[in-house]
Amino acid sequence: MRDTGWFKSSYSGAGTDNCVEVRISDYTASVRDTKNRTAGTLDLPATAWRQFLRAMPSVD
Repeated sequence: MRDTGWFKSSYSGAGTDNCVEVRISDYTASVRDTKNRTAGTLDLPATAWRQFLRAMPSVD
């Protein structure tokens, strides 16, 4: 089973807690706020997460 562990975007500045973290497994993408990691997660089907990422504009 794949599990990436929690990570945040490389676009997030080092030492900042003003972002979200994502954890991806085979079937689920979980998102949490770095300001309050114990507040719970938003859990999405992996297919919905991929669709969300495709819909985002690319940053060059």
